Amino acid sequence: MKFWRVNLVLIFLIIFGLALSAKLFLIQIRDHEYWKALAQGQQKFFDQKEGKRGEIFLEIQNNDVKILPLAINKEEELVFVSPFDISKKGKDFEEVAKELSQILKEDENSILEKIQQGEKDESLYVLIKNRLNSEEVGILKKANLPGVHLKKENLRYYPQEEFASKVIGFLGGDSGGQYGIEGYYNENLTGSEGIQGGERSAWGYLIKLTSKPIEEGSDLILTLDYNIQFTAEKLLKEAKEELGIEGGQIIVGDPKDGKILAMADFPSFNPNQYTKELNLEVFKNSTIQKIFEPGSVFKPITMVAGLDTKKVTPETKYVDEGIIKIGGYKIYNYGQRTWGNQTMNEVLEKSINTGAVFVERQIGHQTFLNYIEKFGFFDPTGITLQGEVFSTNSNFKKGYEVNFATASFGQGIEMTPLQLFRAISVIANGGKMANPYIVKKIIKDEKEIITQPKVSQNLIVSQDAVNQVTSMMINVIEKGYGKTAKVPGYYIAGKTGTAQIPFGALGINRSGYSDKTWQTFVGFAPAFNPRFVILVKLDNPKSRTAEYSAAPIFGKLAKYIIGLWQIPPDQEVEEK
Repeated sequence: MKFWRVNLVLIFLIIFGLALSAKLFLIQIRDHEYWKALAQGQQKFFDQKEGKRGEIFLEIQNNDVKILPLAINKEEELVFVSPFDISKKGKDFEEVAKELSQILKEDENSILEKIQQGEKDESLYVLIKNRLNSEEVGILKKANLPGVHLKKENLRYYPQEEFASKVIGFLGGDSGGQYGIEGYYNENLTGSEGIQGGERSAWGYLIKLTSKPIEEGSDLILTLDYNIQFTAEKLLKEAKEELGIEGGQIIVGDPKDGKILAMADFPSFNPNQYTKELNLEVFKNSTIQKIFEPGSVFKPITMVAGLDTKKVTPETKYVDEGIIKIGGYKIYNYGQRTWGNQTMNEVLEKSINTGAVFVERQIGHQTFLNYIEKFGFFDPTGITLQGEVFSTNSNFKKGYEVNFATASFGQGIEMTPLQLFRAISVIANGGKMANPYIVKKIIKDEKEIITQPKVSQNLIVSQDAVNQVTSMMINVIEKGYGKTAKVPGYYIAGKTGTAQIPFGALGINRSGYSDKTWQTFVGFAPAFNPRFVILVKLDNPKSRTAEYSAAPIFGKLAKYIIGLWQIPPDQEVEEK
């Protein structure tokens, strides 16, 4: 009896084991289907679908308003291979690659490398080519190659190809917007995922419902004018052929409200084939993503500040000696010319560097700095495009005498083309600043959100100063270096500018300036009731100065817009 407790525990364990075995038999064998159904029935199920990405358009004003698509969604077919399926069906990778190469007109070795890499990475499938044409799809279906599969997918498509590509940007491989509108408005354009699902009982009854509706992205309507944008891009392409430019930008806008009508940047790219671009710099929109020194196109800003402070008038005289010495630095006029007695009118007309230095000295360094800040050169414009940059102008702000001198005529001070465009637009808009904008409408669920222009009610400079500098800028066109920008019958206000490019801007680790130039022309028309402002900037054209490069392009585009809008002339044109 002394082992009775041990025996009792042993008997209990045997009984418990038999009971557990019986229960497992009932669950796993006899009632297997019941418990399987119950388990399956109580599992959560979901069906996820992604909302359609919003699309991007232009409005074309004819007799009826028409919509021009810039970025849309399009169902395309792609071909992919399964390395596992190819091997399973006893085919060689080389054989499949060869047949695909012949059908798709793609490099055989490149296809083979993709398949081999897919096998190495144990990938379920490897993308070979997307955006197949109907002929390729038809041949692939007939060929029925082992391990080769077709699939339909929604892809981003840009029907106008290179047109306004620097403005639009593109949809990247990660389905996220890159650059331009696609990048900045990615959240607005992206549709949210819809979810439908729930839980069912063992007998199929729905006991819980989970539902989230699909939300489509917003559509965008841009402010660009198709005809003006197309013409601006065409002029830059011609400048490449005729002037050998390394790059160039044109901005056109309405100075009264900041509406951007054209934003062209050369060279451009085809967003449908962005993966083929090896140089990522081509994706950057130079009007907002690259800084430059403007040269003499900055002189109207210096002059209007002098006029606004009443430190100078258009008739104020000074004596130009052709050179100004500041410490160890020497400042010359273009071509090292000496002009003698000159008025402020003649300073702009003849683009005299020492005259701009004279005006800055009359204003005073701190006041000059304040005006530059009021004109927005130390702040971004806030345009709704991804990646806008701006310079802090830290070297200029150090306050050295020579820095203020050179900044007065646009060297040693940095900005983006759009910042300069905005500043000149202040003069064209009677002293008020309008923030540039490029999206006219956001459309969501058939509701339109129309962009409200942001125009400051405070004057940056007085109307008197604006009127005076406008007249001086007209003289630049009528008598000075801007004659090639003239449009017969119209008063045009404008200014040329040719600036040496610093070595640093060329990626060369060296102080000082290279022999390359930025050549710029900026102006507005009609001068006394401006309808548009145009900025033309060319990167290192073969011509000597902007008088022979940017100014003629301005003239061609201004004449085109005047004809397009049928703007009445300011004066009769004499027939010769």
